[in-house]
Amino acid sequence: MFHFILQDFRYRHKDHMLKLERKESVNMNKDYLISMVDMDCPCCNKTHKVEQRKRLTQSIVKGETVDYEEIYFLCPLSDEEENEFVPAGLMDENLLRARDSYRQKKGLLTSYEIANIRNYYGLTQSDFSAMLGWGDVTVTRYESKTIQDETYNNIMRMVYDNPMFAIERIDKHKERFTSEKYARIRKSIANKVEEVGNLYLKKQEISSLYVNYGEESDLNGYKVLDIDKLENVIGYFSQFIDTLYKVKLMKLLWYADTIFFGRHGKSMTGLVYKHMPLGALPIAYNEIIYLPTVKVEEKLIYDDISYRIRPNKEVNISGFSLEELNVLEAVATKFRNLKSKDIIDYMHKEKAYTATIPNQVIPYSLARQLNELK
Repeated sequence: MFHFILQDFRYRHKDHMLKLERKESVNMNKDYLISMVDMDCPCCNKTHKVEQRKRLTQSIVKGETVDYEEIYFLCPLSDEEENEFVPAGLMDENLLRARDSYRQKKGLLTSYEIANIRNYYGLTQSDFSAMLGWGDVTVTRYESKTIQDETYNNIMRMVYDNPMFAIERIDKHKERFTSEKYARIRKSIANKVEEVGNLYLKKQEISSLYVNYGEESDLNGYKVLDIDKLENVIGYFSQFIDTLYKVKLMKLLWYADTIFFGRHGKSMTGLVYKHMPLGALPIAYNEIIYLPTVKVEEKLIYDDISYRIRPNKEVNISGFSLEELNVLEAVATKFRNLKSKDIIDYMHKEKAYTATIPNQVIPYSLARQLNELK
């Protein structure tokens, strides 16, 4: 249970300096319920479950208006007009989300991505700063409030993209570590060299199969293949569906992409799908199941080998937009308890399938009319 004293809350009202303008959009929900939380509610002065919610709002960062996803609490028992509140600590997180939205707009690493880079190598914030030859608290500031410049941003990105560059950096600044810590960190980075090499080859293999779809078109849903987004979508489905097999996953991907296309005019991942006997099947279907967010277990069922998809690492939903989460949740909920055969039969009735012939690429425009699921 959470206990807050009243002065720790900052309320949203029309005169508050942090009042944020709600972005209007006919294609999105007003907000998104995350969870129910027991706490002492300052709106009604009772202890009960309040709603933790997320919504799209606007703020000004460095003189520019940015859209970002704000987390807040709502009291479902209060009859007062002001039934929302944001604890001080959560307000700081919301401000960080606004800054991260600005970073994304400028092509910079977000605070979350910076933390992921150092965690990838098992580094503390101070160790990461030392490896790069920066001040002890530089990375701490980047992960909490300060927006990095492009030069520092590119160095951190290179460290992630190229583990050999990371080895060069720690070798150059080894005097800032004890001999034991230097050896441990260097070994961790060296292990990533081989790991990243294998992943790089897998992504290159997938990209090579999409060489003819490098331009936005109706065939890829007006989005060039985004492998990073794809691996997170696959990871999402593996986390929220216990019995997920390869065939079922392919159908979930198609519905996620086509529903998102119908709502927003572009696909979510950029996958290209073909009309196949078992329904819509993405190009590179054999390769994408080996992306790092999931692991594959081969199971012999009768005389056939089935591929069960299990989560390999946690996918943070903060990496998805509200629009993406709404679609992913709808697809997962609709098909969670259906078997692969049931989903195949369901898909075979879709106009996008009946209007195409075997082996034909299915244009996304045909998927604007879906059965029931909207």
